[in-house]
Amino acid sequence: MRLVIVLLLGFAPLLAACDRQSSEASQEALSAPGMNGAPPASHGGSQEMGRVSIEYRGQPAPDLSFSDPNGRSISFAELEGQPLLVNLWATWCPPCIAEMPTLDALAAREAGALRVMTISEDLQGAEVVTPFFAENDFAELEQWLDPDNAMMAALALDTLPVTILYDAEGRELFRVIGGMDWAGERADTLISGAIGEE
Repeated sequence: MRLVIVLLLGFAPLLAACDRQSSEASQEALSAPGMNGAPPASHGGSQEMGRVSIEYRGQPAPDLSFSDPNGRSISFAELEGQPLLVNLWATWCPPCIAEMPTLDALAAREAGALRVMTISEDLQGAEVVTPFFAENDFAELEQWLDPDNAMMAALALDTLPVTILYDAEGRELFRVIGGMDWAGERADTLISGAIGEE
């Protein structure tokens, strides 16, 4: 029985996140018929939560810039002044897709108090991200692209999704490794506890 529990715990992270090593094969498979049009799984109001880490608390955001499909760029330095929730995701990653609507809901709810920035780690960039956004009705999320995976490299990440909360000065407060219901009560408690709601 103990062996079964150890095996289940060992495979649990695989259910909540996608590893980077399989990304290239998965990204190629994305062009197969039916893959782009498949509706994303929904959190359905669940309180799913990836692993929360404060190991890098206080670390500054990497000195990186990202672009949108139109070539407009933005850097983390430009975003200092209010808390920033950065979500690294990809179109080939089911937990990433599942949490996108909840990130959109969070962005709408926290507008003006917290900026939510989703950064695609898809190697094909706008070629796959733009159709994904076109198929989904996100009211608040913008398309930011990192086709070179510079953010993942800077943070030595090998899994997606990863979501990092930075304070108004650009210092990390916590990160969540794996999928999460960002519109749920647990996320609200986690964020408000870290940035302090007035």
